Amino acid sequence: MSAAPESPTAPAASAGPVLFTPLTIRSLTIRNRVWVPPMCQYSVTERDGVPHDWHLVHLGSLAAGGAGLVIAEATAVSPEGRISDYDTGLWNDEQAEAWSRVTRFIRSQGAAAGIQLAHAGRKASVWPEPVRKPGSQPLDEGGWTTVSASALAFHGMREPVALDEAGIRRVIADFRAAARRAVDAGFDLVEVHAAHGYLVHQFLSPLSNLRRDAWGGDLEGRARLLLEIVREVRAEIGAEVPMFVRFSATDWVEGGWDEAQTATVARWCEDAGADFFDVSTGGLVAHAEIPVGPGYQAGHAQYVGEHGDVAVSAVGLITNAEQAEQIVASGAADAVMFGKAMMRDPHFALRAAHELGAGSAMWPVQYLRARPEVNDGEW
Repeated sequence: MSAAPESPTAPAASAGPVLFTPLTIRSLTIRNRVWVPPMCQYSVTERDGVPHDWHLVHLGSLAAGGAGLVIAEATAVSPEGRISDYDTGLWNDEQAEAWSRVTRFIRSQGAAAGIQLAHAGRKASVWPEPVRKPGSQPLDEGGWTTVSASALAFHGMREPVALDEAGIRRVIADFRAAARRAVDAGFDLVEVHAAHGYLVHQFLSPLSNLRRDAWGGDLEGRARLLLEIVREVRAEIGAEVPMFVRFSATDWVEGGWDEAQTATVARWCEDAGADFFDVSTGGLVAHAEIPVGPGYQAGHAQYVGEHGDVAVSAVGLITNAEQAEQIVASGAADAVMFGKAMMRDPHFALRAAHELGAGSAMWPVQYLRARPEVNDGEW
């Protein structure tokens, strides 16, 4: 495998908004820095992990709406890795084939298609969002035995089984196999989910990893699972396909995972083959007090980027074009992820381009007659 290219860097000064300049990562050029993060839909009603029409329309509309990158929801690398039994998967070829229909449309609209590969660990086997019951789904009602770094339950949920060496190796192999299916299905990049209290995060944090073997203890031991996954995924997808890692930069709890550890491990991940880091926060413990507010996680992304010397995106209550432009133009982050803002307005990227004066090159031909430029400037 050839050496990885240098990390993305801030663009040269230009007359237009930085938010709408392209970004190249390995062989992939993404048309702008308005990106869609993974957003769970809990919509696989057949409970077989196969995406269907909802996923095509949901993700496809975001691509047609001008986003540069659309990342599909947390997609399980194994059946037991699902958050709920309504989640998407990539542990078999039927799922990969169904995803290929989605990626074809996303790419046909000029957007890049990404997918987040995930294992929920001790936070698996919950009732799907449409049901909204608390606690774990009972074993006799479709639930399953969960696993984690240590036998510590998440708040109100079933106690997991601590993974043994063979179980850890299976998880790593599952990530590698899912990455291969993702590339074969037409995804332009893959993201490893190491955030929000799911399995990899459970290994990273000293609050949930009490192991004293090679998979726990000091930072190097707790990061070992993630680093092995990154190496195996890179070996599988080759040198051209970008790989992201999503981190929670802090547990928001004293003595837990924090941004300094995140920056260190991000640098290790880059050395192991990752390219870009999607920085969020929280999710490991239920009692954390999180100071939610506009752009409240952007400072964590900036810290990880600067102290880890890595490329990052910011996410979390970033809701308008000017706010996002300031984040990227200042160098605080290389791109911005818009979640709920995109749910509210799938054409958010087109609106932002109009508001910032970036032109209308991203508009689908079918919608050209609706452009503000031909409607007296009215959105």
